[in-house]
Amino acid sequence: MIFDTHAHYYDDAFDPDRDALLSALPDKGVALVVCPGCDLATSRSSVALAERYGYLYAAAGLHPENLEGACLADLDQVAALCAHPKVVALGEIGLDYYWVKSPEERARSRDFFDAQLSLAGQLGLPPIVHDRDAHRDCLDIVRAHPDVRGVFHCYAGSLEDARVLLNLGWMISFTGNITFRNARRAPEILRWLPLESLMLETDAPYMAPEPYRGQRCDSSMIPIMAETVAQLKQLTAEQVLRATLENGRRFFGIEEE
Repeated sequence: MIFDTHAHYYDDAFDPDRDALLSALPDKGVALVVCPGCDLATSRSSVALAERYGYLYAAAGLHPENLEGACLADLDQVAALCAHPKVVALGEIGLDYYWVKSPEERARSRDFFDAQLSLAGQLGLPPIVHDRDAHRDCLDIVRAHPDVRGVFHCYAGSLEDARVLLNLGWMISFTGNITFRNARRAPEILRWLPLESLMLETDAPYMAPEPYRGQRCDSSMIPIMAETVAQLKQLTAEQVLRATLENGRRFFGIEEE
């Protein structure tokens, strides 16, 4: 019943055993995975992996940390990749003010984010949004696209911002960081968040949950996160896994086989 809605299996961390790992995941309960790109090269890699593994789907987009050398005309190539039948989202896109420091670079990343949200609307695909230390600007740009519905992945915003996103019809996704002992906002948000608005992800190879923090993550670790959510919402882990699987299917438009 596992749906990992965000994992980067083209990452170098998987080079030693990628095929063996991806071949074994279904036997570990993994039903579906979405692999988002961060630039044109990794978006193409995501599509190639989706072609090879039936349970794996792709997303294509330009990440705010990967805009060096990119131009808005490159979005034509993103659109072409999004025409592939196994591409189910546009992403990952967004803003990152932790790594992107200069005013000029931040302004440029806002232009790309705005343009990619417009493209998502044109293509009828949900965007996968990366938001690090840029909450206000992210929300302002999202509000400028009222017809677009997407997900804020690895959510790190406030409860107040989460309420805004849900009112706009967006989803919220959490990673293994909800299991960390120093998790502050996530428990409060998860207690409040309606189950139908929640998705789970690994952001593999990053964000492994406790007790694997700091190690390479993979989709088989999703049940650990589901257990944390279940404790906070007084549910069973099975209920959380089932709900997030159905939420992900609905959000990405993946029909049950």
